[in-house]
Amino acid sequence: MTRCFLLLLLLLPALANAQRVGLVLSGGGAKGIAHIGVLKALEENDIPVDYIVGTSMGGIIGGCYAAGMSPDQIEAMILSDQFMGWVNGTPEQGFNYFYHQHDVTPSFLKVNLGLDSTFNFQLNSSLARDVSLNFALTERTAQASAIAGNNFDRLFVPLRVVAADIFTQTEVILSKGSMSDALRATQTVPFFYTPIRVDGKYLFDGGIYNNFPVDVAQREFHNPDVIIGVNVSSKVFEGYPYKDDDKLISKSLLYMLMDKTDPKKIDEHGVFIQPNLNGYTAFDFTRAKSLIDSGYRQTLRQLEEVKGKIARRVPCDTIAVKRNAFNDKNPPMLFDGLVFKGYNSKRRQYIRRLFNTHPGEERLYPYSDIKRGYFRLVAEDFFSNAHPTILYDSTRRAFSLQLSRRPQHNFQVDFGGVIASRDISNVFVGLNFYHFANTLQHYYLSFQTGSFYKSGVAKVRIDFPTPLYLEPYVGFDSWDYFENNDVFEELSRNRPTVLTRINRRIGFNLGIPVQESFRGNLHIESFNNDDRYINGDVFISNDTLDDLHIRGFKTGFNLSASSLNRKQYASTGKAYSLTGDYFQVSATHTPGNMSILAQESKQRNTWFRIRGSAEQFFKLSRSLNLGYYAEATFSNQPFFQNYFGTIINTPSFTPLQDSRTLVLQNFRSPNYVAGGGRAILALHPKIDYRLEGYLFKPFDYLEENSQQGAHISRDIESAFLAAATSIVYHAPIGPISLSLNYYDDDENQLGVLFHIGFLLYNKHSLE
Repeated sequence: MTRCFLLLLLLLPALANAQRVGLVLSGGGAKGIAHIGVLKALEENDIPVDYIVGTSMGGIIGGCYAAGMSPDQIEAMILSDQFMGWVNGTPEQGFNYFYHQHDVTPSFLKVNLGLDSTFNFQLNSSLARDVSLNFALTERTAQASAIAGNNFDRLFVPLRVVAADIFTQTEVILSKGSMSDALRATQTVPFFYTPIRVDGKYLFDGGIYNNFPVDVAQREFHNPDVIIGVNVSSKVFEGYPYKDDDKLISKSLLYMLMDKTDPKKIDEHGVFIQPNLNGYTAFDFTRAKSLIDSGYRQTLRQLEEVKGKIARRVPCDTIAVKRNAFNDKNPPMLFDGLVFKGYNSKRRQYIRRLFNTHPGEERLYPYSDIKRGYFRLVAEDFFSNAHPTILYDSTRRAFSLQLSRRPQHNFQVDFGGVIASRDISNVFVGLNFYHFANTLQHYYLSFQTGSFYKSGVAKVRIDFPTPLYLEPYVGFDSWDYFENNDVFEELSRNRPTVLTRINRRIGFNLGIPVQESFRGNLHIESFNNDDRYINGDVFISNDTLDDLHIRGFKTGFNLSASSLNRKQYASTGKAYSLTGDYFQVSATHTPGNMSILAQESKQRNTWFRIRGSAEQFFKLSRSLNLGYYAEATFSNQPFFQNYFGTIINTPSFTPLQDSRTLVLQNFRSPNYVAGGGRAILALHPKIDYRLEGYLFKPFDYLEENSQQGAHISRDIESAFLAAATSIVYHAPIGPISLSLNYYDDDENQLGVLFHIGFLLYNKHSLE
């Protein structure tokens, strides 16, 4: 007996050294970020990981570790601003190509449809824009895939990724091929992300059929001695949750799409770790730091259990040396061109022009050129279906960027609008159709209707690969400032204005990119407008209105750029605009019964105008951003026949969200400077408190004389304040805002405004 005991003692070190450890990481959306904390705790305490199997977010985190990233590097990546850009679908700083961006609209929902030659529609919609995420995955795993020869057993840590084939309703185990495609496939939540093909099959989130793939680790890695299973999913019910079913019914879609996590899959030799993630959701990406801490703390709580079952130790320094040796094999990121899947020759030629690459050319392109070309391409929404995969050719010792064409969405329907406490609510619908051959043609039709504002726009944008675009358009807009009922009428000091405006326009734009961030635009527009208003403060139903009919054209230029994070209530980014216009108009004034003028009069006017604006936000802390906005206009615009007709057609300063729904006479002048500051305090990732204030300084302050005409007051001390304080919730259907607005204006001073959706309107031809 003593001999057997001594023999066992001698064999224990060998048994410990032979001990193999598998790590299984479940899916769970943002909660999967907790896996980083688990990896940190294990590595800091010399616990080895010999194999990794991951599903969904567990596959992403495990894949990054297997690709040679340390837990600290993964944490830094997840906590970076870039990561939130991947989640939100926004490009990295420096890769925002404004040239391809379309005019902002009130839309909050885009439904993508495929329209084929037989006029059959197919729904291709997804909620998330994934172009930044796709490139981030492939650029961060390309070199590891190259080292491993696309064999996941030869990565820094052998890896298996679980995906789902929904057509055969089976799990798919990914062990070779493009690592980035495997990671992208395993987190393709149906309806949220557009699927990609892997080995010819469309694959989806692995959590659909196996969210806790312990059996995969046992089968693929021949029953590791110890399996550490980490579950971050809340779906662990073995029986019907009678006490909680009312609370859980709102998550029914989640439970339909996710396989049950069964802790019993871990046998007595393994360790089951479940961090306490109560209060977190699958979308809490902004709470990444606390999620990592939760995973870290829970692993430390169970560290004695882990050490009791895993006798083998590998010091941190040893792991770091091994990791560095793996990463030292990284081939340089040099590219020999593009590879296409699903694109014909004409489309390939168009895309190559955007990348400035040429087939058969004996040269290597730096990684930065390829990355810029990709983001230049996907800045146009039509190309968001181009899935990138960086491939390595060991014989040529160069990478190539493969662009795979996913299901086409050549028809898109936009829905939007706003519900407001004032009578400025409306509904918006936009129709988009794309045709892509030698050029990209975007046909657009939109309608907006409400009591205050109505519009219709039709235009065609033709993009050439030079790059250059041509855009003919026709539009109709009408505003009725008198229909302005207010729920908060007792709290507000706004008077309805007897004014209706109709703006008919037809024009043409020619656009080119200017450097990387700016768009240059040359335009010419013909317009035919009607303004109907009253000359006086009191309106009686049988009064007749003045009618100012303005016809003419304008031609000019615009140079602009924007990287703002939102189309309304932005909190990060910057934007610049410079516009110069020449106007030539004829104005016919027909007086109403309140006018001093008795007869119709006509006049012809020409003038120039230059207008510039700049805004930018600065991050002071994690929750506080400050920003500024500045604007200036200079013009030799003459007067029209009377004061009111002049003031409503004079350039205006509109700094607040409802400024364009009011006729603010003190904030209009042909020559002015204006500016102010903004403070945005993030109370929650989706809730902001905003405080903003602006000063408007007219150089030519317009007043009404005794003959109802306009004249200039040279009061150099006159300046006017506009300010607002508001709470804004950034919902999927647009901003939900409650604000108190103040204007230093005789007719409109104090107002309370509540609205759901975007308060966005087309510009008037004379704006």
